[in-house]
Amino acid sequence: MRSKPLDRWLIDSLLDTDLYKITMLQAFYHAPEFRAVDVEWKFACRNRNGFDLAALIPEIRRQLEHVCTLSFADGELAYLADFPFIKTNFIEFLRIFRLDMRFVELQAQGADLDLRFRGPLIHVTLLEIYSLAIISELHTISHCNGIDLDIAREKLSGKIALLEQQKDLADFSFADFGTRRRASKIWQEEVLTTLQKDLPDYFSGTSNLYFAKKLKLMPIGTMAHEWFQGWQAITRLSDAQKAALEGWVREYRGRLGIALTDCYSMDSFARDFSDPYFGKLYDGLRHDSGSPFKWGEKAIAMYRDMGIDPLTKTLVFSDGLTFQRMIEIYRYFNGRAKVSFGIGTNLTNDVGNQPLDMVIKLVAANGKPVAKISDEPGKSMCEDPEYLRYLGSVYGINREST
Repeated sequence: MRSKPLDRWLIDSLLDTDLYKITMLQAFYHAPEFRAVDVEWKFACRNRNGFDLAALIPEIRRQLEHVCTLSFADGELAYLADFPFIKTNFIEFLRIFRLDMRFVELQAQGADLDLRFRGPLIHVTLLEIYSLAIISELHTISHCNGIDLDIAREKLSGKIALLEQQKDLADFSFADFGTRRRASKIWQEEVLTTLQKDLPDYFSGTSNLYFAKKLKLMPIGTMAHEWFQGWQAITRLSDAQKAALEGWVREYRGRLGIALTDCYSMDSFARDFSDPYFGKLYDGLRHDSGSPFKWGEKAIAMYRDMGIDPLTKTLVFSDGLTFQRMIEIYRYFNGRAKVSFGIGTNLTNDVGNQPLDMVIKLVAANGKPVAKISDEPGKSMCEDPEYLRYLGSVYGINREST
């Protein structure tokens, strides 16, 4: 186990995050409902499997302290300002933006981490991706003795060969969603440059803004669970999902129109989304839990019930994907809807080591519990079982399966 400090910073740019963190931050920044909202985020690892995460705490803290010294550089702000959906006043907010260690609470819980962010929503939300990327890379270094590049490159070559061997993959595309659980930043860059060179017809871009800028890739992303969860604390619970969908339209007016469906389950999403107003304004949906085949069938049925041709909408799959799984899903839905993919851990952390299945999720806002109820048992997250039961009852979700 490494005990001395690393000789490098694992995050050296605030742009080294996912696009949807920036788009959600702008939406929160502009929404009057969130101007005085304090929140709490919590780390959870679903597969610690004996790894001593607590031993990483001194270096996690040191790395986060460095992140809190960073600011967006002029060139990075100019890059963001070129996006048609990023507004000038938000760029000026980012110009003076800093993260603050006062909002970070980090201590051991046995061999696990008790990591929480507590503070104003717009000042803590960006900590999520930086923290996960740091923990993931420290795990690679300390628990896995780094990356064996021969193994990593062989695995990546196998993925590329698998796609090259396929026939009839017209319009098949996938993007990198792997920043938060990457084996290392250096390896992520090698993966992206290799895909850019070897699979230009299939590789569509990355969620990572730093690499999108550096490698001239398409940045990809819209919203995540925190956007839906935050509304639970500021509006009537039964209206929270619709309010989130409306709030996104208010901010982006039809741009960035891929809606996440699983904060309250796909069935409850379909009920709230059934207004043709949403169907026309949103370009598609993102799957992040549960059976992709059942989910896709429900999405297609929903669009047909709304009188919308599913072939005019995009279904984005992003849950636990492998290359073989992407091919299976593509072939299943090809010709019935547009399909695209965002692949994370299996792309940027398939190097022969055991990656950590970890998340940092919103668990409270304005002193009230908030939650996500996933379409997959075990992926729900809430610290208040009574609230989780109440949320399930409001949205007609069977708690026995969540």
